[in-house]
Amino acid sequence: MSNVASTAESPYAGLFDRGLAVLELLASSAEGSSLTDISEQLQIPRSATHRLLSTLCDTGYARQEHERGTYVLTSKLQALAFTHLAADGTIDAVQPVLNRLAAEVGELVRLSVVDEQRLTWVARAQGARSGLRYDPDMGMEARLSCSASGYAWLASMTDKQALALILRQGLGQVQNYGPNAPQTVEALLTNIQAAREQGYALAVQTFADWMSAIAVALHHPVTHEVIGVVSVAGPVFRLGEARLHQIAPALIAAVTDIQQLIPGSPALMSPGLTALSLTPEGQA
Repeated sequence: MSNVASTAESPYAGLFDRGLAVLELLASSAEGSSLTDISEQLQIPRSATHRLLSTLCDTGYARQEHERGTYVLTSKLQALAFTHLAADGTIDAVQPVLNRLAAEVGELVRLSVVDEQRLTWVARAQGARSGLRYDPDMGMEARLSCSASGYAWLASMTDKQALALILRQGLGQVQNYGPNAPQTVEALLTNIQAAREQGYALAVQTFADWMSAIAVALHHPVTHEVIGVVSVAGPVFRLGEARLHQIAPALIAAVTDIQQLIPGSPALMSPGLTALSLTPEGQA
């Protein structure tokens, strides 16, 4: 009796949870998922799964690939995220710094933010004016095991914490990423340790066979926790390892500039922190 009453009091709680679960599942698959796969993975009845997918399609958040019958997300969810970022001032605050760094190094500069167990690229500035340019979509989740941004974030953790995140996401396979993508825990930990020792992370032909990158973690000014990463990426023939080390001081300086801007960004500052926590007494 009590269970029935509880359900009646909140008739949409289960439906909302299921809808979010479907969105998260679709977000993890670029190729999309079939109705049957979604139903089985989430343990939702096929009829309820079909209704949820129909609603997502009707509202523009998903579409069905008729040739394969799979469902994929549209860009509407990304558009919402970037609208929020623009509204809270994050992009406006950091974009001038990203632009300046991109012009200085002549390559793509990106900012990624930590969102619980994910690292997502949210802003960029393109410094390459000619030749081969790396210009990926924003809103992508970083592959932690084979990206400079991932190494920079993981370097702030213990090995146990870092490996737990890698286990959740999985190692990026060589056939899908670069020839130097780590395929063992030992190889991965070597890259993470190098990032700890240098103060910045390098990734040469790990994310793609033609690409290299350097990344520096962005720390919260009060908690000192990593809240994001700034990276520079480009073709390996322009960004050899020696060039990456040359870029490091400019990248570190840009990250320092962004950290000074963080108190003015509600998205980067924890909602529980106030201006009082930024006083000398609060920092002590």
